[in-house]
Amino acid sequence: MAIYTFNDFRKVLKILGFKKIRSRKHETWRKILEDATILRVRISHKAGKDIPKWLFHEMLRQTGIDEHRFRELLNK
Repeated sequence: MAIYTFNDFRKVLKILGFKKIRSRKHETWRKILEDATILRVRISHKAGKDIPKWLFHEMLRQTGIDEHRFRELLNK
């Protein structure tokens, strides 16, 4: 499995249309879908640090994408 950083995840969130709505202990990112569903993702401020595998998959689940799609967006 590839190793991703919190900066990588921020880049993909921006591409997906998420907006940062809070930045205290952790950053909270939100996206409102057309059907009024609200997606929220909380990430650490640890900019260049690697995301632990379990946390990366939990964050992907919250965004509604899989790792393949994440990789595609990251390489844009």
